[in-house]
Amino acid sequence: MQRWISTFLEAQAAGKDAARNTRLAYGRDLKDFADWLGRRGLHFSQISQADVEDYLVFCDAQGLATATRARRLSAIRQMFLFAQEEGWRSTDPALRLKGPGRAARLPKTLSETEVTALLEAARHHGRAPEDRLRNTCLMEVLYATGMRVSELVALPVATVRGNPAMILIRGKGDKERLVPLSSPARAALADWLALRDAEGAGLRAPSKFLFPSRSAEGHLTRLRFYALVKELALVAGLDPARVTPHTLRHAFATHLLAHGADLRAIQTLLGHADLATTEIYTHVLEDRLRDLVLTRHPLAQHD
Repeated sequence: MQRWISTFLEAQAAGKDAARNTRLAYGRDLKDFADWLGRRGLHFSQISQADVEDYLVFCDAQGLATATRARRLSAIRQMFLFAQEEGWRSTDPALRLKGPGRAARLPKTLSETEVTALLEAARHHGRAPEDRLRNTCLMEVLYATGMRVSELVALPVATVRGNPAMILIRGKGDKERLVPLSSPARAALADWLALRDAEGAGLRAPSKFLFPSRSAEGHLTRLRFYALVKELALVAGLDPARVTPHTLRHAFATHLLAHGADLRAIQTLLGHADLATTEIYTHVLEDRLRDLVLTRHPLAQHD
């Protein structure tokens, strides 16, 4: 079964150009399914729809989130579709199964005051000046662009050379998009680049990444940045449970919308393939929009 999984993932990378994190998630999901089948003496080549249904019931009994169960079924579906195309199976046991459906959850976000507190914390948190400059640059660029954390930590240094007003981001599925940089972000980049270039970021050899490290990837890891954001939340007097790198991405979109940005423009900046994904931010602003109608509409009643 491991050969089925590895061959499927290789095809995803080559044919569909699936993002690395997506392939990793699919790999974990399919391994869990294979382990569950193995304990029952079953193999991908012989299972029926009932076996896949039993596995989904097992996942539900484990208390897995709806989104996780939906992703696992998606991975199973795609692998068996691939298996049919390759002639490994004549039938698809997952073809008629419907996913659990994802609940439309409102994104967690932060107020502009809270983001300001986080940015201020970044300027003062760190053992050395280079830590504080790097932290400031990370947070300013993240809030200015709404990048995904994987896009931010792996940002090539060549992208920001020459004090650009806009930078090119390579996102999911290697899709590219241009995003503008705010004045504070450009200033933070200039300060960090000057120190990074002068001191070599503590590395023996020059790095192609804006935020280099000694990690296997060669750049700051997502896990380390996640921990850093939690540290900054504590310094800023915020509840760390409410603050993640993705929360800053949500804040970027929400604050733009609150200040009158067009939803299509926000979709482009975030790199969303579907406008429906971006539309969820309108629900975050329901109270403001309701107040806008009650106070600005020509037919609104005034006391």
